[in-house]
Amino acid sequence: MIDMLKEFLSSTGFAHLEFANVIMIAVAITLIVLSISKKYEPYLLIPISFGMLLVNLPLNGLMNQEGLLSYLYKGIEYGIYPPLIFLGVGASTDFGALIANPKSLLLGAAAQFGIFVAFFGAIIFGFDALEAASIGIIGGADGPTAIYLTSKLAPELLGPIAVAAYSYMALVPIIQPPIIKLLTTKKERQIKMTQLRSVSKLEKIVFPIAVSIIVILFIPSSVPLIGMFMFGNLLKESQVVPKLVESANNSLMYIVTILIGITVGAKASSDSFLNVETLSIIALGLVAFAFGTASGVVFGKIMSKLSKDDVNPMIGAAGVSAVPMAARVVHKLGLDEDKENFLLMHAMGPNVAGVIGSAIAAGIFFNLFT
Repeated sequence: MIDMLKEFLSSTGFAHLEFANVIMIAVAITLIVLSISKKYEPYLLIPISFGMLLVNLPLNGLMNQEGLLSYLYKGIEYGIYPPLIFLGVGASTDFGALIANPKSLLLGAAAQFGIFVAFFGAIIFGFDALEAASIGIIGGADGPTAIYLTSKLAPELLGPIAVAAYSYMALVPIIQPPIIKLLTTKKERQIKMTQLRSVSKLEKIVFPIAVSIIVILFIPSSVPLIGMFMFGNLLKESQVVPKLVESANNSLMYIVTILIGITVGAKASSDSFLNVETLSIIALGLVAFAFGTASGVVFGKIMSKLSKDDVNPMIGAAGVSAVPMAARVVHKLGLDEDKENFLLMHAMGPNVAGVIGSAIAAGIFFNLFT
């Protein structure tokens, strides 16, 4: 009887629980608490952190060859989930602000500078080119893009890169304001911009078609992300398939979000997460995001000086891809300086341009290193 009891106890997870597992379980619980109490990207951080919790419970078998999450992970491995997320995002995105002010595209492009800063920083830290490209894309503040590129170039880094990318997206309201205030004067932050012109239905229909043709011809490897993004937007702007739009930006997107979150979290096992490499990735991700914000603001200042129209340089910070959080941060800072300074729509132009920019950057890396 005693032998049977000993055999049973030795077969439980408690007998195989290591200190590293305990640390990762604590990290997972901390992320769950923050995502619920502080509402830090809860739609993705809750699935990611719970997947992290499950995979660090000994003997779970979830990511073994025939484990449940190993099967679900095929959607990331084969590059299925992130483009479907882009489909849903496209079906809920309004490009009106970008179409009305095409110069916003330049601000979205400028904010991608952080991606390349982090890329070269990662090379200096000793990462190879594939790993450096995956780390650099964190600077785009676009979780699905980071997951897609990493799954193709450096799948062994998927756990820490996904956690870093979504953590920094959640921390946009904390990270961006100090950088914006450091690089702008009070007078610049008070600049009021003129109301954007109205955009016709025809323009909104032509835009996703034109962007798809131009971008994909230049960078064919961007087609999974750009193609699905623009397809989702075309569905929305056509105004003839409301059920497809509703399915894309609601049920489909939420289902894929659950699958992508819990399977990405399951890649954050203690042996792949608790090392100096992970800390380097998190640090480089912060550098990438900070430089992306700063470069957007600096380019906004240049545009403000050169443009005949009034341009508030803060809208350049919205060029990172955290939609619509970065635009809301800029809008709030504008209101803090002047209660009648409404910048939300102006900031949405660079914000959606940033999504396009980060997908293009991912396509460039994919072209270069595959």
